[in-house]
Amino acid sequence: MARFHPLRVAAVDPLTDDAVALTFDVPPELRPAYRHAPGQHLALRRTLNGEEVRRTYSICSPAPGPEGPRTLRVGVRLVDGGAFSTYALKELAVGDAVEVMTPAGRFTLEPVPGLYAAVVGGSGITPVLSIAGTLLAREPEARFCLIRSDRTAASTMFLEEVADLKDRFPERFQLVTALSREEQQAGLPSGRLDRERLTGLLPALLPVGQVAGWFLCGPFGLVQGAERALRELGVARSRIHEEIFHVDSAPPPAPSSSAPSHSSLTAQLDGRAGTWPVRDGESLLEAVLRNRPDAPYACKGGVCGTCRAFLVSGEVRMDRNFALEPEETEAGFVLACQSHPATEKVELDFDR
Repeated sequence: MARFHPLRVAAVDPLTDDAVALTFDVPPELRPAYRHAPGQHLALRRTLNGEEVRRTYSICSPAPGPEGPRTLRVGVRLVDGGAFSTYALKELAVGDAVEVMTPAGRFTLEPVPGLYAAVVGGSGITPVLSIAGTLLAREPEARFCLIRSDRTAASTMFLEEVADLKDRFPERFQLVTALSREEQQAGLPSGRLDRERLTGLLPALLPVGQVAGWFLCGPFGLVQGAERALRELGVARSRIHEEIFHVDSAPPPAPSSSAPSHSSLTAQLDGRAGTWPVRDGESLLEAVLRNRPDAPYACKGGVCGTCRAFLVSGEVRMDRNFALEPEETEAGFVLACQSHPATEKVELDFDR
């Protein structure tokens, strides 16, 4: 079960003019709780003007050993009007305490031999930095190709950390950089990495069919274009893993004519179950939170997957899903923040 704990800020390191890396100290008694797989994320929360604000940031540091991490490091990029990112860049200081949820997420890779590749854009480098660093350090028979896209060199996050991987693993780490708004002396010509460009580029860089796993991370448009390119190149969907960092807000969907006039939700959470009515228009997560404020969530936008739950019985309608893999939805998992009842009774299990 996900839990929040106050962690002290150990460092605030500028990465670019609009991004920082935050490092948190993890006390010995909490280190087992913060063990994480490479690629997982943390939800951070604070209260602003009386309202709780949560944001999800990927862990960029390598996965720890069985004893758990001494520190945790995440990358934060400033978002226009972003309540938490503005706070992180302009106010947060060493010594401050931040409420940090225990790690979550399934955009992960446990180190095994083979060739792996990633296509990332902007801050999408953050979880892939943990994935690549952990893989190359722990598995001598593994190789990794990183294809990254940024606007300019000055806006590129974790330049030094990526360069360090190249220095440490020159024979096993391949780096390809594309800048969309700036020419570079070496590397790819400027321009966006869209579906058409990637379809021609990827076979020239590496043997596409031999890649055991593709990791796509960044804005929705880049991830969608990269997935389409890979599918056109014959890559099986099971080898493609995605995490989206930004999706434009969509207007709320119109109520379904088939929605029940009255419905109830039974939810199993942290070993305890309860049954409550679902109000008109609210999501199943909102119904749970009215009665169990400890229910897990972070983004409420269908992106992070923190509110993943198993649909035990009944039927639901999901507004959108950018977090669950097809095999997860086929197995019966849903995003509670995006799910609305389609039958009079629905039962969810958050503990599976």
